Amino acid sequence: MQRPPTHARLGTREPRRKRLRPGQAQLCRRRPEERQGYDSAALPGVPGSLSCLPEGLTESRGFLPPACGSWCTGPSCPFRPNLLSPGGKGLWRCQGVNAQQPAQQHPHQRSCRLADRMAWHWLALAPFLLTAVSGNTAPFFNQTFFTVPEDLQLGQQAFQLVASDIDGDPLTYSISGPDSFYFSVNSTTGNVTLRNSLDRELQAKLTITAGVYDGKNDPVSTKITIIVDDRNDNAPVFQYLPYEKTIPENTPPGSIIYNVFANDSDTGNAAKVSYSIEEVIPNSINNLWLFYILPNGSVVLNGSLDYTKNTFYQLRILAKDGGGLLHNVMTVQSSSTYLSLTIRDLPNLDPQFLSERYSGSVPENCPLGTTVLTVTAVDRDTGVNDEIFYNITNATVPFAINAVTGTITVNGPLDREQLPSEEILLEVIAREAHLNIYGEEANASTLVTVLVTDVNDNKPQFYNCLLYSCNFSTDAQNSFRGNIIEHSSSRLPVSNLSIVTYDPDKGINSSYKLYLQGPDASAFTVSPTEIMGTGEVQILVQNSSIVDYEKTHVMVVQIIANDTRNPTDCCSTATVTIDIIDSNDHSPEFPQSTYYLEVMENSPNGTIVSPNITAYDPDSGVLGEITYYLLPESIHEVFTVNATTGAVLVQNGNLLDRETRSIYYANLQARDGGNLVGTTALEITVLDDNDNAPIIVGSYFIPVEEGQNVSTEIQAIDNDEPGTPNSQLGFRILPGLFSNNFTIDAGTGKMYSKEPLDREALEDERGQLVVTVEVYDHGMPPLSTSVNVTITVEDLNDNAPIFLNQSYNFSVFEDSPGALVGEVEATDADRTEINSRISFLIQRINGSSNFLIRSFRLAQGHYAGQLSVDPDTYLDYDTLQQKVFFLTVVAENTAADNVGDSATVPVNVYVLDINDEPPTILPDSLQDVRVSENGTQQGVVCTLVASDPDTNHSVVFEELGVACFKGENSAGEVCWDWFVLAPNGSVLVNSSEIDYELCDSVVLTLRAEDLYTEKGNRYSRNETLRILITDVNDNAPIFQPITETFVVVPEISSAGLQVATVKATDADSGARGEIAFSIVSVVLVDDSGASRPFSNLFQVVTITEKDGYLGSIRVLSNLDSSLKGQYQVTVEAQDKEEPVHTAQTVLNIFTVDQSYRIRLQFLVTADEVQSNSEDIKRALTTATKAGVYVVSIQTVENTRASGMEPKSVMEAYFVYSNGTALDVIQLIALIQSDPLILAELVNLGLAIIGPGEVTKPSRETELISIIAGLAAFLLLSIFIMTLVLVLTTRSYKRKLSAMKALKVATTLSPAMAQQGAGIPGTNQYNAEGANPILNLSLDPSHDLGFHEDSSSVASMNSLDENTVNTAEDDNVKAKQGKAQLIDDTNEEALVAALNLKEPTKIAYINTTFTTTDL
Repeated sequence: MQRPPTHARLGTREPRRKRLRPGQAQLCRRRPEERQGYDSAALPGVPGSLSCLPEGLTESRGFLPPACGSWCTGPSCPFRPNLLSPGGKGLWRCQGVNAQQPAQQHPHQRSCRLADRMAWHWLALAPFLLTAVSGNTAPFFNQTFFTVPEDLQLGQQAFQLVASDIDGDPLTYSISGPDSFYFSVNSTTGNVTLRNSLDRELQAKLTITAGVYDGKNDPVSTKITIIVDDRNDNAPVFQYLPYEKTIPENTPPGSIIYNVFANDSDTGNAAKVSYSIEEVIPNSINNLWLFYILPNGSVVLNGSLDYTKNTFYQLRILAKDGGGLLHNVMTVQSSSTYLSLTIRDLPNLDPQFLSERYSGSVPENCPLGTTVLTVTAVDRDTGVNDEIFYNITNATVPFAINAVTGTITVNGPLDREQLPSEEILLEVIAREAHLNIYGEEANASTLVTVLVTDVNDNKPQFYNCLLYSCNFSTDAQNSFRGNIIEHSSSRLPVSNLSIVTYDPDKGINSSYKLYLQGPDASAFTVSPTEIMGTGEVQILVQNSSIVDYEKTHVMVVQIIANDTRNPTDCCSTATVTIDIIDSNDHSPEFPQSTYYLEVMENSPNGTIVSPNITAYDPDSGVLGEITYYLLPESIHEVFTVNATTGAVLVQNGNLLDRETRSIYYANLQARDGGNLVGTTALEITVLDDNDNAPIIVGSYFIPVEEGQNVSTEIQAIDNDEPGTPNSQLGFRILPGLFSNNFTIDAGTGKMYSKEPLDREALEDERGQLVVTVEVYDHGMPPLSTSVNVTITVEDLNDNAPIFLNQSYNFSVFEDSPGALVGEVEATDADRTEINSRISFLIQRINGSSNFLIRSFRLAQGHYAGQLSVDPDTYLDYDTLQQKVFFLTVVAENTAADNVGDSATVPVNVYVLDINDEPPTILPDSLQDVRVSENGTQQGVVCTLVASDPDTNHSVVFEELGVACFKGENSAGEVCWDWFVLAPNGSVLVNSSEIDYELCDSVVLTLRAEDLYTEKGNRYSRNETLRILITDVNDNAPIFQPITETFVVVPEISSAGLQVATVKATDADSGARGEIAFSIVSVVLVDDSGASRPFSNLFQVVTITEKDGYLGSIRVLSNLDSSLKGQYQVTVEAQDKEEPVHTAQTVLNIFTVDQSYRIRLQFLVTADEVQSNSEDIKRALTTATKAGVYVVSIQTVENTRASGMEPKSVMEAYFVYSNGTALDVIQLIALIQSDPLILAELVNLGLAIIGPGEVTKPSRETELISIIAGLAAFLLLSIFIMTLVLVLTTRSYKRKLSAMKALKVATTLSPAMAQQGAGIPGTNQYNAEGANPILNLSLDPSHDLGFHEDSSSVASMNSLDENTVNTAEDDNVKAKQGKAQLIDDTNEEALVAALNLKEPTKIAYINTTFTTTDL
């Protein structure tokens, strides 16, 4: 029987439904999750019950009356029987209407309900009848329980559904249920593959419904239980983060300071978490061993903390699970976190002064309260920072200190001239406000040197004495008397004067000036004119013509000593009376008025100072004979003159001391026979000689505690001339027993010990050491003075006992009570008896009660301990739990005042027995060993260690077998000769052909043998040693075959767009197998075969994947959209470890040029097209199966006012994965072939499809095109109007004929009804060929809308005409709305039609489609 045409109004065609197989109606009695894929409807005869049809099923062999809500059978039912109808008696189904739902009555409704009851009985018997006839048995499942690993890869087989059918029918498998989301099933083979990733931690058990169908019986279904097997895919996760804690710095070692916890959600060994400390910040070797972590996550302090060294630690803690399989590889997961520890400071350190040494100065006579300086001490416990208080320990000093600030001030009168020394030494103690952690006062002391500076508070005074014998404690004088011969030459001193001036101030304050006043001041001058401190004053002739006996016999001058820096009390005055002595008229004359002479101090007597000073006297005879005299008389103690020659000689060299007097002034007098004299002045400068050795200031006896450094300063002076090498001092330590232990600053005399002093290093019983320091000057020859620095080191109990051996091993035969086991010896380096006394004891540990130890003295600081078996103990070797007693002997040093340190030594006592125990291979030596492949590692790779409890044994090793593995699989015999086991336990490389790719692990089975075994088993148990082969870079990358075709659309390919991919793998592991991609070259090959190179068009980005490396080829710069052909891109893969290996491959990327651009015009605005762009692309992709690449969405300019003109345009490319693209004609054909998609696109506003605009026409071209288009449109309009008039007449006649045919058709039975269109030229159908969309029967009384003024509605599928007319029913309210695509999951079309009470009005206008009429 021929099916009616499936024409429908545009965009609403009913999809084809599946046929219902026998027995499928029974599925509605199952649970809802078992009915997936079936439509529900009311079962006939049972109100409210459900029946089922396969999803999408349409009763294609008949159509239901609109009001029928049930089933109908029999000859009166005008519908063709369903396949389920027994005997083909017309069993029909009405979808979407419940039998209890009130609806408009229909003439056939009553008969349908009667038919329901009849058909129900047939329906119930149908399966049994079919089975009885066929004799076929339904299939059944063999297994309903499966286990699937959670790390199964997507697409891999999870399990296989296996059903048995005794009839051998081909079976079809299916799965359903919520958990079927994870799987896909091959309907033919039953292979179930993974579609979505599993996670046991989220869902450990899955349940799906599996179905099987043999094509004859009802589908059989059953529940399948799937257990997700755990894999080690989770790393430990630390809980209760962050980890932070503050601990005091005196926390004892061994304390648990924190507990960390990491949870691993895996199971079994993979959930067992172990901890380790990987890093300690600050990073240092000491800090790494400062902490350790227990297996339970407890962090333990392993040493002492010191806040001054570190105030903060950060520990990186690694949590590692026990390992497990992941992707068939034994994998250990780990994670790390940080534990932050803040150290809290405690008061355990004494304060410390800053900026030592302290020195300051203060002027004398300063007011009370004057600040001298401030000392500052700080608490070295910086985290505590206790308050500091200060005090001065000196009892009688004119200074005080502020207890809080440390400021030292003056609290008594200061007179520098009355003080014993201008430097005052203060001892300042700083103490903390609170006691330290030991309950003691924390304090520190320092020395402060205060220099009392001079103030100019004294004026100079005159004294009558010689300079080197003056006593300034007597009263000063202000009157002096002397004489001078008349007409004495200039600069000649007045005789018989001994004037000395003195100012007790210091330095510049003792400087003063001298000058003369009085009536005769112009005749004389004073010398010197300026003196600092003490000086000898002479009155010298200045104008000899005024000194005239005939004018005056006596001349008087006043000497003024003026201290210009003391304006209040500046001056002293002395009156000098000068008697003038008469002389001859011609006196001897010297060539020079003054002679400047020099003489070295300490010159021997008779040394000639000046050999040729002579005078001339014009007188003759006796009066011209000259006799020389040296004046004044006081100079004769030092110098003399040869009376005949005038040579000046040293009289007494012992008095020539520059340090006492450096310049002498004398008059050399020449006297003739008439006693006339001539005088010249002599200024004799005494030159410095290095005649003064350095003088040591003070003595040096220094006590110091053992373990402290010594620091002292040697002070010395030299009285030679300042500023010369004779007075420049140097310091050095003379060679001696301890000279190498100290150093001294050669310039300052500061002596330091190079390291803390150790009392035990001194041989002297008193602990004294003497260092001789020599102080020397730099004169020629240099003079020196030495001083002994005696340092007494006080002994401290700072040495713990030391055993002479690091350990002791003794042996004793069993059953020997009281026997001597051995003797231990220890020494103590302390130098006193009380500090070096040692006693021994045995620590109480397991087995220690079996032994005794007795201490006795060998010498001072040298003691022995005799170890023996307890007399009451019998050691039985056969019953002893331990054959060796590991004892710890303690040597204690007990001092007089406190308990000293102790030392321990391990003492191993072996109980001797015969050799009867087998050896044991130590597990630590059986740890996995790594060996590099290709013979890069030779020699011994590890050494096995075995233990034997017997005292006398000789252990050798024996290899029993070798096993080779690659991953989890056996590698055969490939590795049998790679390694060899030597008898001494050394495992050696025996081959250079070790290959990681053939075998990555070698397992040696071995045992140990004791050659000295006397009885019993001589072999250890069999053990295995696994040798892991380490990969080296010996494989080049390999590109995977390229199965894809890559296409690029240059016009829309922006920078960064991925256009192709390559994959490569490297058989090596680690960095050796890491791959980096690069582009070597890019060549464009056009359609003619010509090639053209390019650069900088593409770039490659390397992406790491689980099974290799992906190279993402991306656009680097804009591509030329006018080029045709394909790009040949050469990509290179390179690994990352030397020696580097590379590989290349060539990609073909097809380019789509502008000629394939297609222009889609829409009747809606560009904004609406943009908002609906995803729906438009989805519809276009569905119709073409091609990728849609949108170039632009723009508004059409200068549109007409008519609503039928395009308002926007979308330009796009349609490209297949093989590089081909659609043109306009192909696109139109594909869209027309799918009416549903066409209807959806029309609903979205699509109006016109045309070629894209590659180039924009000029304005002149546009004007010509517009004029030509208007002319064509005018001609076409005239032609259409004429044609419409003709066709309207024909249409009207045809519709009248159709009405008549309809009336005739309604009188016919269904069996006689003609199939096909009931009304020729329309999409209206007779009763049997009812509308396939709405399943509406045709009522002759219903107005079909065949009127001349009806609106035209397009029929896309009509073979005769492209428009029909419809009209609204006057009795039914019109329902307006856009055309909607019918989804299979929505209500059936019949329900929608009944709810709307009328067919949906759908209009489509597209002038591009023609009909058979046109």
